[in-house]
Amino acid sequence: MKRTHKYQKKIEKCWESGLDLVFPPRCPACDKPVPPTELICPACREKFVEVKGPLCLKCGKQIRDEREEYCRGCRLVMHEFERGRGLFTYRSMAESMYRFKYAGRREYARFYGEQIVRRLGRTIRGWKPDALIPVPVHSSRKRERGYNQAEVLAEEIGKKMDIPVERRLLKRVKKTMPQKLLDDKGRQNNLKRAFKIGRNDVKLKVIVMIDDIYTTGSTIDACAAVLKSAGVEKVYYITAAIGKELL
Repeated sequence: MKRTHKYQKKIEKCWESGLDLVFPPRCPACDKPVPPTELICPACREKFVEVKGPLCLKCGKQIRDEREEYCRGCRLVMHEFERGRGLFTYRSMAESMYRFKYAGRREYARFYGEQIVRRLGRTIRGWKPDALIPVPVHSSRKRERGYNQAEVLAEEIGKKMDIPVERRLLKRVKKTMPQKLLDDKGRQNNLKRAFKIGRNDVKLKVIVMIDDIYTTGSTIDACAAVLKSAGVEKVYYITAAIGKELL
């Protein structure tokens, strides 16, 4: 079984290499075609700024006051998830995130996934997840974009870490407004009854939600609440980008 899995991975890698020759992937920073065997232009490697300590012990945002253990947002809100981490500051990769989400640049997920595994892989392993679950988008939005960016990212992480990805366990049944257009209260109301469990026999106990960006945690909280109501015991999250601490 292990030999078959290893052989399958080799085939997938060869297939990706072949596609890269015909359709060279673009750099997630400058959007120009990258050199062979690269996922980002060598000159662009320092453009994305990694989130560094002191970090909030709950959501992983960088904290201004190193004397505090939690950011202001996590001191004001009782989150449904256990803990989470984002890799890069949203400010440093806002344009990249926009193209990834709205301009068809799904290939960026290969770089994001590689960096998440390299820098946050130990954290993910420490949570001992049964599966990764991408934050779902409404079916109409998935048709518009051609893919769910969180799902593409989850697949890259899962493939590299050999963790199963559950794509159908959680569904988005309500077409919500973009969260960035709303205030905190509006975000919470916007997500009421937005998600539901896709099957009855949920046997997972520990899961890691995967999304592109973490801002206030409203989306992760809404997903976590539904998952816990179905029997999941612990919910963590990982994102490629994370916003700054609330003022």
